[in-house]
Amino acid sequence: MSDSRPIALDAMGGDHAPHEIVAGAVHAVRERGLRVVLVGSPRVLYESLAELDATHEIPIVRAEEALAMDEGALASLRRPRSSIAIACHLLRRGDVSSVVSAGSTAGIVATGKLRLKTQQGVLRPAIAVALPTLPHPTLLLDAGANAEVKPEVLVQFGHLGAAYAELAYGIESPRVGLLTIGSEAEKGSKVVRRAHELLEAAPGLHFVGNVEGYDLLTGKADVITTDGFTGNVALKTMEGAVRYAFDELRQTIGGSPLARLGAFMQRPRLRALSDRLDAEAQGGAVLLGLNGTVVIAHGSAKAKSISAACRLAADLSSAGLVAGIGERVTTVQRSHRSR
Repeated sequence: MSDSRPIALDAMGGDHAPHEIVAGAVHAVRERGLRVVLVGSPRVLYESLAELDATHEIPIVRAEEALAMDEGALASLRRPRSSIAIACHLLRRGDVSSVVSAGSTAGIVATGKLRLKTQQGVLRPAIAVALPTLPHPTLLLDAGANAEVKPEVLVQFGHLGAAYAELAYGIESPRVGLLTIGSEAEKGSKVVRRAHELLEAAPGLHFVGNVEGYDLLTGKADVITTDGFTGNVALKTMEGAVRYAFDELRQTIGGSPLARLGAFMQRPRLRALSDRLDAEAQGGAVLLGLNGTVVIAHGSAKAKSISAACRLAADLSSAGLVAGIGERVTTVQRSHRSR
């Protein structure tokens, strides 16, 4: 069932705000048929909309302040009238279906927790990123919201990711893996080893054991749970490796007439591969565990990525992600009480 409410887009967050953010909103409205509300400085946003001849297509909600990209979690307290805070307020009030921002990740997480609150029974919210595996994405979480966690939190991340995989990708009984330094159960830190024990005994989870860094793109698991520090390092390492490989491929393709001919003949498959591995096309990460759908776009996101983030937010809102997580957490709590 679709959600007809608009998406609140933090127009002041991101390295290329506000122009690229506004351009992304216009693309989402014109090309994807979405409804978007821009949150930020009316004067600045009106000028950007005017450049795109879109002043009558997208409404603006005033926000007096904006979080700088280098501001951390405390900025959510220092700037109560920031654009991301106003966007979260609109979501809490039910005026919008979801929130999208390319601003400071720490600021978004802190503001989301403060304004929207965590769902009942959720220990910690987590950032979930969809990795471009086949036949469907693998979800990695946490990708940066919690640097240190307890074993019980890693188990719950598995449940959050499983709910996401079921609702967004239609995966029945998603396979959950634990990211660590070896496939054996005794490998890893004390926290990871205890998490492995709890995951093996967790009701309602299809735990497939430990996974290692090279398993991120193999599709060995549908959901990979880890702490935010490890997850963020793994994610950025993977992104850097993919970027390096494509740069090398481009140089190789242009190295000789024969190579260019071969590339031309394989152009459709190369383009499909490029699109699948393009982080810009993925839209961003999802902050799971809050009372509302929040999508975090990459800080360097441009119009294409912002438009994709809006599409992702709309899809997850329509899929009932927040309600699905709430149901799963409640079911798990009941099963623990009955044991």
